[in-house]
Amino acid sequence: MTDFDRTRAMFRLPEGVIYLDGNSLGPLPVAAETRMRTAMRDEWGAMLITGWNRAGWMTQPRTLGDRIGRLIGAEPGHVVLGDTLSVKVYQALAAALEMRPERRVILSDSGNFPSDLYMAEGLIRMLGRGHELRVVAPGDVADAITEEVAVTLITEVDYRTGRLHDMADLTARAHAAGALAVWDLAHSAGALPVDVARCGVDFAVGCTYKYLNGGPGAPAFVYVAPRHADRAAPALSGWLGHAAPFAFEQGYRPGAGIERMRVGTPPVLAMAALESSLDVWEGVDMNALRAHSIELSEAFIARVEAACPMLELASPRDPAARGSQVSFRFAEGYAAIQALIARGVIGDFRAPDIMRFGFAPLYISPEDVGEAAARLASVMTERLWDDPAYRIRAAVT
Repeated sequence: MTDFDRTRAMFRLPEGVIYLDGNSLGPLPVAAETRMRTAMRDEWGAMLITGWNRAGWMTQPRTLGDRIGRLIGAEPGHVVLGDTLSVKVYQALAAALEMRPERRVILSDSGNFPSDLYMAEGLIRMLGRGHELRVVAPGDVADAITEEVAVTLITEVDYRTGRLHDMADLTARAHAAGALAVWDLAHSAGALPVDVARCGVDFAVGCTYKYLNGGPGAPAFVYVAPRHADRAAPALSGWLGHAAPFAFEQGYRPGAGIERMRVGTPPVLAMAALESSLDVWEGVDMNALRAHSIELSEAFIARVEAACPMLELASPRDPAARGSQVSFRFAEGYAAIQALIARGVIGDFRAPDIMRFGFAPLYISPEDVGEAAARLASVMTERLWDDPAYRIRAAVT
């Protein structure tokens, strides 16, 4: 039995379904069901409010932060969980801007997830100091890092195409220009090896419900480099980021290090589910995972391109230049994805024309890839997507 045979058995997936959408929402770890029952019955139910101390609820954000830290190459004690990814983007970006008060440009790219850009726009309005969000094409980021830039705000893997930025190079370029680097790891944490410490990253954020399989609405994480940990000013000065929350002081004093990046009450039940997800990762070699992910995605591309000439590869051809997803362009991509889902293969669609497929070796096998490509070929060559029912847009695409 390989490591990935072992991990596949640790997830609950519907019979007959091939799940290629873990880049949007990871599947349910089998152990999470028992862990959630325990958290509700034996902790919340039996301990009531004493669970904050007896069950370790208050320390969950740091404990789980260190477990995620191992997967992203962070130093121990410099990752904390809580809140949403948008909140963590806001915190990291605000702290970085305050550390570069003489500069006014936030540099991002057009492949970034829109929410990151929205948070930057909102922060600029709040500050009212004349900051500018400068958005360039993904391939132009390196040349756009000038001495005007205060901070780069980059998502490592493009959510639509899977294009992979060079974290080490862009971070080094930012530092050489006197800027700071904030990285969004939403589509890379759990998908490929990440080493924020080695790359010299200043701040990093990410979610836990995609490749980390923490469940819908699972909390986000934030990383602050040790050199900034006691300097980063928390823009959201929440109760649990205070140096002494239970002193109930009237004024705010930031906590030590990464503790200051906490904001509100931790989502205890969501973190219980996340604990079970992180158990699956114990012993998983990220380099082996990456190699197997590339094998799966390369096989999928080859099969689909051979059978579906009407689909255009939107992802980089070079597997070293993309994350753990493959995207194809097709004008009727939404309808095609709905037809494919109806035939037991779940991918997703991103406007305007992207059909997106994620490859997570923890639960996807080579046999799954072959069968998924065959069903997609049937949908495309037989024009099974050409049905009005498949063009009706749902709220979530």
